[in-house]
Amino acid sequence: MKMELRKDSRYALLTPTSMGTRLTPVSGQPVHNSDHFILHATSAETNVGSVSSYLGLPVKVLTTFVKDSPIARFIKDNLASRHMDYEGKEVEQGDPWGYRHQINIADSGHGSRGPRVHNDRAGEVGRTLNVKDFDLDRIFREEGVQIVHLSGLIAALSPETSIFCLEIARAAKKHGTRISFDLNHRASFWEGREKELHEIFSEIASISDILVGNEEDFQLCLGLQGPEAGGMGLSAKIEGFKGMINKAKEVFPDTAVFATTLREVVHTNLHMWGAIVSIGDEWHIAEPREIYVLDRIGGGDGFVGGLLYAILRDWEPEKWIQFGWASGALATTMLTDYAQPADEEQVWSIWKGIARVKR
Repeated sequence: MKMELRKDSRYALLTPTSMGTRLTPVSGQPVHNSDHFILHATSAETNVGSVSSYLGLPVKVLTTFVKDSPIARFIKDNLASRHMDYEGKEVEQGDPWGYRHQINIADSGHGSRGPRVHNDRAGEVGRTLNVKDFDLDRIFREEGVQIVHLSGLIAALSPETSIFCLEIARAAKKHGTRISFDLNHRASFWEGREKELHEIFSEIASISDILVGNEEDFQLCLGLQGPEAGGMGLSAKIEGFKGMINKAKEVFPDTAVFATTLREVVHTNLHMWGAIVSIGDEWHIAEPREIYVLDRIGGGDGFVGGLLYAILRDWEPEKWIQFGWASGALATTMLTDYAQPADEEQVWSIWKGIARVKR
């Protein structure tokens, strides 16, 4: 099965996002006893886009910035360094208690000590993302986009961003752009908005070509009750996901691709990493195998980024899961939340298990 993509497009991939920063202690130390930190610009959605942008495909980000903020400048420079175009409204900060970019404070963990993440999203400017601030007709009709990637994190961030993502999905569908939707359920985002978000997520899913999520995502976001798999091992998770997807195919018959990652943590720096992709009636499974982990955050985004890159390159479906698996594994070897592949060969070497020196 091949996925037909719009050829007259300026951008291979477009994603809406709320950009923020991440503070990470050096040397895998905990936050509470550290006084040296690395600052990164980050978001789950640009994590996905980075695989394509580093490998030479044109990527665009729709976001919003705090006007005259040095952190906004830091983020813009970072996106430019990732070879990404960006477009976004400049929002006045207001008083010192006004808008700012979110802060993700996270140590990577080490060995038997797991990672800990603290999200500080007070005053997050990304919550103001509004469809009125973007000319979607220009973006999708004149500029053209092959795939738009939406995340449940942005779709549930605020009432404004929910409508924003829904309108982007509708505009993409109207202009022949393929839609990728990573459900990414977050309980704290859904509290008190369950009915509203269920309806919005269901509509986006109904017009999506690619749906990504685990069993819990499909259940909590879309209300699908999958069969009980039994057992807690990765093989049981594979069977459980297959059952869930077969149910989802009945509800969303127009969706062509369903995908998820599989992870079992041996210790912080050693994981069993696998993936499943369903394409029509085909099942492609990357059986879990060991990967060594420097920082696990962004591994799932790397998988989606590699999957979308493979689709954009019009490869055979068998390669979609392979490149996605390896891109996710690559991301976990980096201190940034996103994979920065040097070239396709580097990613394929990871899939093949080749870690020899390249001279």
